Amino acid sequence: MGRRCFIIVGESNDPMQEYIDNQDKQKQLYKRTLIIVVISQMFGGAGLAAGITVGALLAEQMLGTDAFAGLPAALFTLGSAGAALAVGRLSNRYGRRMGLATGFITGGLGAIGVVIAALINSIFLLFVSLLIYGAGTATNLQARYAGTDLATNRQRGTAVSIAMVSTTFGAVAGPNLVDVMGDFALSIGIPELAGPFLLSAAAFILAGLVLFAFLRPDPFIVALKINANKQDTESSVNQGKNPINKKAITAGAIIMVLTQIVMLAIMTMTPVHMGDHGHSLRAIGLVIGFHIGAMYLPSLFTGILVDKIGRPAMAIASGVTLLASGVIAAIAPGDSLFLMIISLSLLGIGWNFGLISGTSLIVDSTEPSIRAKTQGTVDVFIALGGVSGGALSGMVVAGSSFEMLSIAGGVLSLILIPVVIWARSSKD
Repeated sequence: MGRRCFIIVGESNDPMQEYIDNQDKQKQLYKRTLIIVVISQMFGGAGLAAGITVGALLAEQMLGTDAFAGLPAALFTLGSAGAALAVGRLSNRYGRRMGLATGFITGGLGAIGVVIAALINSIFLLFVSLLIYGAGTATNLQARYAGTDLATNRQRGTAVSIAMVSTTFGAVAGPNLVDVMGDFALSIGIPELAGPFLLSAAAFILAGLVLFAFLRPDPFIVALKINANKQDTESSVNQGKNPINKKAITAGAIIMVLTQIVMLAIMTMTPVHMGDHGHSLRAIGLVIGFHIGAMYLPSLFTGILVDKIGRPAMAIASGVTLLASGVIAAIAPGDSLFLMIISLSLLGIGWNFGLISGTSLIVDSTEPSIRAKTQGTVDVFIALGGVSGGALSGMVVAGSSFEMLSIAGGVLSLILIPVVIWARSSKD
């Protein structure tokens, strides 16, 4: 009996050890991890996009004014800040599986709260639920890191991009299901604009369950053990090396924070701007669908470019693309659906360039033992940047115009150029 127990314990340790010792097994786990992340991100994208499309409109309807239409985006982005820190810490301590699954399921519960708030017309519950809903937004963003845990330096941009491009399928479907979910909500006695949050709830919870059930063995834990093993066996080679590049971490964070501010500010007020000019809910959903598709669909191409031509070049491309988006949004006639699609598509592409180049810089500049915690901390600043963009956007439009907001966002994005120059001027 004693011998039998010993064998069982030994077998439970064998799977993890064989990944540490066998590079072929590591490659297999890397590919399998990407597949699981892709599946979860399809659901996560739908949960993210459906809520974004009607959040501002729901708040405008319940509050009776558009001056605070940017508040929902600010609230779920603020919630995502706290969630980003929590998910990062959970991942660093217990692995990606536990951190990401918890974040997605929490976001799903927040979406259910939004539906209940609309049903009973409770502004307080709406605000609290939007904060909790932000956990899904944060987790959707942090899932991009899971694919990088076992990636080589030349695969990291591509690994991030694969996780993000898979979000496209759900992200594009979500806004285009606004009408369907609205009709479904009305059929069961729920306000029309709360309907998309039913989709968000189901999608986020399914994403969390997929990760919890199938992300085994955990790639982050395997990466930690591989790194510890290398340090033990190659201590003389690694002695004196500092794998942490603080300047690159700072630059990567600034790139992602700035692109988040610009993107969220313009995106948040676009549905309100279009509504004021007589566009239908279907047309608004179409524009947001193109925007979110542009945020994620170019990712595979972007990842290859980030790995081939470098992180700095793609960060500069982000700033230029965001400027073009802001200019087009500012000069477009209010009734031009075509130009709004072009502007919001460029807004998504510019954000995509900034996020993937910035993410790759963060992963390059950290070591596995602190990577998830650092990633979570950086994503807190990204979320807080989004809070600023979302909260101020409604006030800027109420005080001036959507056109002024768009121009300001485009000009602000040019700060990325001196940031890249500073990051390359000297190295830690």
